Amino acid sequence: MELGRVGFKERDVVDLLEMYGVADEAERDVLVALARDANTPGWWHKYGDVLPDWFQVYVGLEESASLIRLYEVQFVPGLLQTADYARAVVALGQTGAPDEEIERRVSLRMARQELLAKSGAPRLWAVVDEAALRRPIGGREVMRSQLERLIEVTKEPNVTLQVMPFSSGGHAAEGGAFTIMRFPEVDLPDVVYLEQLTSALYLDKRDDVERYTEVMERLSVESESPDHTTEILSGMLEEVT
Repeated sequence: MELGRVGFKERDVVDLLEMYGVADEAERDVLVALARDANTPGWWHKYGDVLPDWFQVYVGLEESASLIRLYEVQFVPGLLQTADYARAVVALGQTGAPDEEIERRVSLRMARQELLAKSGAPRLWAVVDEAALRRPIGGREVMRSQLERLIEVTKEPNVTLQVMPFSSGGHAAEGGAFTIMRFPEVDLPDVVYLEQLTSALYLDKRDDVERYTEVMERLSVESESPDHTTEILSGMLEEVT
């Protein structure tokens, strides 16, 4: 249990509290509740048929994060995609998959987005490369709706969106897309998520996190401001109308 190889059962926690002499009922209730919640499967487990193990970890971390900062170069971030855009992206990545599987994957992505509207929602700060917004995923109608969606989310108080324009030339994120997640618990380190074709990397060593955080800060400075980003998105929308 100390090494994190197995979880705690409620009975384990009760016995340990007895052994350590914790008599305060309020404190005991909090710790027992933590054990109970930790053993409750997350909502995403029902998508286990289309959710690989390495991405289940990410969804769980995403649900717990207080701040999600990301850079995306190829697609609109999953948390900001429309259903039609997500369907086009999934179809590209799952060539030959039956319609039922594609719809399950789209449903999962839409369910993830509920995170941003719930009480205590995390702050999302996304830097999106202009290339991702210019790439005509799904056709003109899909892109029109997607751009409208992005303009709408810029009005949300917990969402910051910036475009990294072509005019900036080269920039700090030469390694590609990445996500940094921060958690409300002060003892938990930030986690950097790097997605690959069939797996993912989760980095939490201080040197790694600091390096990616530095890159994220530079991207935020070099990208267009949130206000100008809205103007850019509106201009792109006119182009596809």
